[in-house]
Amino acid sequence: MARVDPRLREHRDVWDRKPGLRVVYAGYHRSLLDSLPDDGPILEIGGGSGNFLDMAPGAISVDLAPSPWVHVCCDAHVLPFADAAIAGIAMLDVLHHLARPSTFFAEAARVLRPGGRLAMIEPGMTLLARLFYTYLHHEPVDMSVDPLADQPPEVATDPFQSNQAIPSLLFDRADHRERFEQQFPDLRIVGLKKFSFLAYPLSGGFKRWSILPGVIAPAILKFDDLTSPLLGPVFGFRIGVVLERT
Repeated sequence: MARVDPRLREHRDVWDRKPGLRVVYAGYHRSLLDSLPDDGPILEIGGGSGNFLDMAPGAISVDLAPSPWVHVCCDAHVLPFADAAIAGIAMLDVLHHLARPSTFFAEAARVLRPGGRLAMIEPGMTLLARLFYTYLHHEPVDMSVDPLADQPPEVATDPFQSNQAIPSLLFDRADHRERFEQQFPDLRIVGLKKFSFLAYPLSGGFKRWSILPGVIAPAILKFDDLTSPLLGPVFGFRIGVVLERT
């Protein structure tokens, strides 16, 4: 078996130890699946530590880094699937790690069938979340970059390198969103929301700390869902995007 990146092992260990985190991410996984067609192959890009497969065991998990939970080890910029072969693509915290976003979206448009969908959940740069991600999170936030351009060389050489600003720059700023729509007319934006202003930061993410006990996590998640339409645009820590292949 190929050597597993110790960072993936660490993620899996944290996942097993934190029931609150599992509840939060189960909500994310459910949201992704609900956004995708249910009558064809589902591809999970960024399979990482295998958590999505707990809810969607029939999905095809791909990742650049090999692990026991990944079915296909490949680069998301060059997917080994035929044209129009995939009904849905799910990605959780993947886009902001990609070195060539434009290349990836062209590839996603190629493998998705007409009517197929790409659903993503990423860090969202709202007023509160941007402060958190900038000063309390280990991954960088650079709001000055072009989100459709190739990212720095270090991002290409290490899949754990990232810029958490990319998704919000691309889909939350009107000028970049318009560029995306012009460059990828075959990928129509059918869903865009900001949410999860309480549950995610309390969970601590994949850090070892958490102030979200598993027993109350479902109630906090429900409160998040009910209040996100009002509070998400200002305080949400997540941005969800759904694209449909025309």
